[in-house]
Amino acid sequence: MALKGNLRDFSLSQLLNLINLSKKTGSLFIESSQGLAQLAFLSGKLIYARIGSDNNLSSILYQSNRISPSQYRVLQERVNQMTDKEIGLLLINAGYSTYEEIVACVQNYYTEIVRKMFTWLEGEFHFETDSLSFEEKITINLDLENLIVEGSRQIREWEHLQEEIPSLDLAMQFSEHPDKNISNMNLSVEEWRVVSFINPRNSLRQIARATHMNEMEIRRVIFGLMQAGLIEYVHTEPSPILHDRMFPTKDRQQQRSLINKIIDKIRSI
Repeated sequence: MALKGNLRDFSLSQLLNLINLSKKTGSLFIESSQGLAQLAFLSGKLIYARIGSDNNLSSILYQSNRISPSQYRVLQERVNQMTDKEIGLLLINAGYSTYEEIVACVQNYYTEIVRKMFTWLEGEFHFETDSLSFEEKITINLDLENLIVEGSRQIREWEHLQEEIPSLDLAMQFSEHPDKNISNMNLSVEEWRVVSFINPRNSLRQIARATHMNEMEIRRVIFGLMQAGLIEYVHTEPSPILHDRMFPTKDRQQQRSLINKIIDKIRSI
């Protein structure tokens, strides 16, 4: 099967569906502005995934809170001399983890990579048949059906977001009449980062670049802020230079409250 093209024309969920139905064995490589990714399959099932440089097992387990910082430091000192399978065996024999816990962490890690890639809207891809060499890695055996369904849902979400926010060259401003409880809004870390750049002179594209978000991620955050009544479109030409934030209210007390919440949020990151 000659599989080569761009995600603009053939989405990741469509690629996974094709690989699943044809039960292909090999690696799918995708290169986009988000990085270089590799997804490996055995008889149509996902066995391995990475974006950019490969994370070793100790990093995966540490990110999943399965090993302590001290255990992680010790493993990192040995990682150049040990394979992932050797690290896993060491942890099992030492009683720090079980085989089932390790496999579950690896599966969650690979699954999250695929979920992140569903937000990639373009990127060159090609499939290399029987391109597998993971003797030293811990692989899984994951059916693709649930991932394909999730990918299809994200495509529908993308189409909806495009309708609501048709262009990233638009600018936003804080609502002139914000909700009286605006200072008590509970925003996510990503939303706070976007809020810090809301300014009638900043385009959404500029904000996306400043916050390292792709088109789907910035649209999702902006749509949520619009639904909350915090921001609205402004009909002015954005500036070519990114500007600082503007407050949604002239009330000094509310401004101080917002500043304190931003500081608290930054400290918690």
